[in-house]
Amino acid sequence: MVEDLRENSGVITLLNLGCGTRVSDKPGVTNIDWSFYLRMKKNRLLRSLAPVALRGVRRERFDSLPENILCHNLAKGIPFADGSADVVYHSHLLEHLERKTAYVFLREVKRVLKPGGIHRIAVPDLEMACREYLEHLDQCDGHPQTAEDHEDFIEPIIEQCVRREGAGAAAQTPIRRFLDNLILGDARKRGEVHQWMYDRVNLSQALLRCGFHSPAVKAHDESGIPDWVSYGLDTNPDGSAYKPDSLYVEARS
Repeated sequence: MVEDLRENSGVITLLNLGCGTRVSDKPGVTNIDWSFYLRMKKNRLLRSLAPVALRGVRRERFDSLPENILCHNLAKGIPFADGSADVVYHSHLLEHLERKTAYVFLREVKRVLKPGGIHRIAVPDLEMACREYLEHLDQCDGHPQTAEDHEDFIEPIIEQCVRREGAGAAAQTPIRRFLDNLILGDARKRGEVHQWMYDRVNLSQALLRCGFHSPAVKAHDESGIPDWVSYGLDTNPDGSAYKPDSLYVEARS
């Protein structure tokens, strides 16, 4: 069990999958990602092209990438042995996988976890988005001014499921935009599109089907992982949630 390991060694082996720029430097943590920016930074030739190829927000994202990230394509599996991790964590990753692929991925997580290990997941909360949409829908009746921003409540549910162009492409010059889409492809090819949405029911069911047990909804600062807040993955320095639109679920292997 995770608690027993902490009592014995003080170090928990935690895999932070699909980390992006949100990493932890605590002992025992391995941050893993496969973003285009990371691959570019890890390649000497591509890294030299960054000042020319990247501008604005994209350059800021490239420059902000920490060094302590393992560059690995998770579509090829998790590069750890069976039963080698105490905790596996991923945030806003699962929804980008097709449903069948998501099940394969969850079983791969179970493979690398030790018996009794913790699998912590953060995904956009479909239930929260739908409840906020319905609440705002009721407020719009007879209030034209309120209705003006109603699209903002539809966007969290569907925008990332249907968006075609990659993030940031529209802000480029026409030539850069053309090359951007030609080289990197559309939003779906880049893995930016949401392939499915989760709530507390279907995410728990998916975990049970893949052999996990005891799925439970948690708060951003609540976990069975000892000293979870100190990892700084779901919590900002001021204690607030890093992604407040999230559903957090933990299950045991």
